[in-house]
Amino acid sequence: MAENPSTPPARRRAPAMEPEQRRAMIVAAALPLVVEYGASVTTAKIARAAGIGEGTIFRVFADKDALLAACLAEAVRPDDAVAHLASIELDQPLAARLTEAADVLSGHLARVGAVIGALAGAGRPERPAPTEPRRLADREAGLAGPRAALAALFEPDRERLRLAPERLAGTFQLLLMSTGRGGMPDPLSTEELVDLFLHGAIAPADEA
Repeated sequence: MAENPSTPPARRRAPAMEPEQRRAMIVAAALPLVVEYGASVTTAKIARAAGIGEGTIFRVFADKDALLAACLAEAVRPDDAVAHLASIELDQPLAARLTEAADVLSGHLARVGAVIGALAGAGRPERPAPTEPRRLADREAGLAGPRAALAALFEPDRERLRLAPERLAGTFQLLLMSTGRGGMPDPLSTEELVDLFLHGAIAPADEA
């Protein structure tokens, strides 16, 4: 029997997502809304942003607080920042490498701060605080990847460095974290920060 050309082809259903894929998609849609609305964001608003039904959220998250916790966990994950650091061209001068790295890590820290600040400011429900050893272990786990990626940026200049790349990377990372905190009346640009880190506070005699 000949097919009727006026009959539209049957629509194929998109393949079902695995639960982890669904979780990741929902979190990605929720993050900008969490920054904007904090803990008061509704699951209905998140569902609309994700293009799904609200009930789909609760197939992969026990409740809204579990979704907010997943958003926070995703915000602090350094994976994207580490990938960007690894893509920095090593044939650039060291100052250029570090300036690019400072921009990447400053952006990551700003995103983390925005999510944490939004959730705290909107009264996110309290959860039991982690023990001190667990808190320190989690903090170190989050810092280790970026620190190793920073050390790789110092590595091409190892022979002319005063300290090992690993030690310099840790110090540079801490400097970025401290200058990224709010409250400074005249914060340093990334170029100024890198110049200060590499050359110190005292200008050469010919610039004095």
